[in-house]
Amino acid sequence: MVAPPIRTVAVLGGGSWGTAFALLCGRHEAAVRLVCRTVEDADRIARDRANPNYLPGIHISEEIEITHVGDFGALAGVDLLALAIPSRVVADMAEHVAGAISEGTSVLSLTKGLDTRRGGRLSELWGAALGTDVPFAVLSGPNHAEEVAEHQPTAAVVAGDRELGQRLQGLLNGPDFRVYLNDDLVGVELCAAAKNVIAIAAGMSDGLGFGDNAKASLITRGLAEMTRLGRAYGATDATFRGLAGMGDLVGTCTSGHSRNRRVGELIANGMTGAEAEASIGQVAEGIWSVEWLLALADAVEVELPISTQVAAAVGGKPVAECMRDLMARAPAHEQ
Repeated sequence: MVAPPIRTVAVLGGGSWGTAFALLCGRHEAAVRLVCRTVEDADRIARDRANPNYLPGIHISEEIEITHVGDFGALAGVDLLALAIPSRVVADMAEHVAGAISEGTSVLSLTKGLDTRRGGRLSELWGAALGTDVPFAVLSGPNHAEEVAEHQPTAAVVAGDRELGQRLQGLLNGPDFRVYLNDDLVGVELCAAAKNVIAIAAGMSDGLGFGDNAKASLITRGLAEMTRLGRAYGATDATFRGLAGMGDLVGTCTSGHSRNRRVGELIANGMTGAEAEASIGQVAEGIWSVEWLLALADAVEVELPISTQVAAAVGGKPVAECMRDLMARAPAHEQ
């Protein structure tokens, strides 16, 4: 039996990725509703047909409906609800979302982080709120919102409900976006959270004035510690070599669009983590995920040396000292 196509989409979250994903669905002929956080945000975007705080220079089609989360029925009556909200608000929003969606709606998480209250994966939090009858999946990969909005080609993986993944392939696959299925939900989610932490380290390297050698080493060893953590939780190594792992890690560690890399750079230049995030005006998930990532690692006795130093730097330790401590670790085999 062929899975029914996705024809109607609501995107919760009017930031850069939520807006870009709404545009992506719209140009693939879905009827799209962008659900913003406030009335003011919705009114401004609807009036100007632009979201300059997040995607400057990008036109938002008149065919995309713009509303806000307080609007009755904003999340109802659609085939797909895509969640593009910060990890730190998921716990507050989960019950509201579960009560607001209609029967037959599937849910897709676009958030790359961890539960900032309990430290688990976000699919666990959403599963508890939505129940087992609501098809749920996550989408991840090297998908900078700015480039997706500009129709630049990229690819992603979707993990979770298999039929929903196939329906998302039908909705999203096209000349500038390609979706692969992945059966490793745990691995995809851990990749999405951990790569942001490594990107902060890469930004710190940039902020200290180091070159390509240092960044390549951080990316490679960062991938190794991500993989160790995933393996301890039953994830497959292949996921960490794929789009959600290596693909997103490279993109996030090297791109000028990367919020987490930029935050690391600002921390190296003397800002606190909170000041750096405020300076860029957008959420840097790595700041919110790093302590919970370390807690997950401690629970299974996995060492994450780069992430440990990122947490220390976010907490105020001088970045140059963090880098020295990384380099002074005992000799080891590459693994």
